[in-house]
Amino acid sequence: MLLSCSSLSVTYGRRKALNAFDLSLRKGEIRALVGPNGSGKSTALQTLAGLIKPAEGMVEIDCRPIGSMSRRQLARHLAFLPQQPSAPDEMTVEQLVRQGRFAHVGLFRNYGIEDEEAIRWALESTGLAGFDNRSLSELSGGERQRAWISAALAQEAQILLLDEPTSFLDIGYQIEILDLVYRLSREKGVTVVMSIHDLNQAMSISDHISLLERGELIFDGEPKQLADSGLIEKVFRVKGNFVQIAPNAPPHFDVELARRTALTA
Repeated sequence: MLLSCSSLSVTYGRRKALNAFDLSLRKGEIRALVGPNGSGKSTALQTLAGLIKPAEGMVEIDCRPIGSMSRRQLARHLAFLPQQPSAPDEMTVEQLVRQGRFAHVGLFRNYGIEDEEAIRWALESTGLAGFDNRSLSELSGGERQRAWISAALAQEAQILLLDEPTSFLDIGYQIEILDLVYRLSREKGVTVVMSIHDLNQAMSISDHISLLERGELIFDGEPKQLADSGLIEKVFRVKGNFVQIAPNAPPHFDVELARRTALTA
């Protein structure tokens, strides 16, 4: 077991943003967190990253509570990318990626051979080799998002937490980021947990899906099991059906299908 939590609860005042949340991940797994706005996806990710202290329960990496780790120790295992990360526009891609080595280099930033190799690997893994000296302001939306993922990879963390990594991106860039996530999982063995709004993207890329509603985990399983459960229509309050576009393809949720069927009946 790589990353796990049990009975994780987070409260904001009197409101419980996350209630008895359980998660168990293995190496190289892609886990999607889905649910309506305010369902607790971002809270879950931030708690897994150690940025929010839970009221109940604990998060563990390889059976070790993350609360017992320093920030630098935790960064060697886990990298977190928020929805809208920010950095000065004049910062170059290489400068940004070098920030990811803070858990490994000393106070005075003395980069050794291992650090340089990790930076090079992170750039190559995200298709940004040759972008070293380009400023962030020169990058497209997809390239900028890849640069941030590259900075996370430079930590050499085997767990990557992504909060809405495809939000605010055109469809082409969304596919580019999802393809990168898939390759990191399958080729590099990186474990990925990401919150995502697009149900069909979640279905197509994830090994397992966790569905949240009002802070409660109401489903945890494979995409096909979720498609058969009827929970999507109930939780999101929409009419639609899952359709199989091609043999062995992931289920595709067509929110308009029920409406078209009704109109033609």
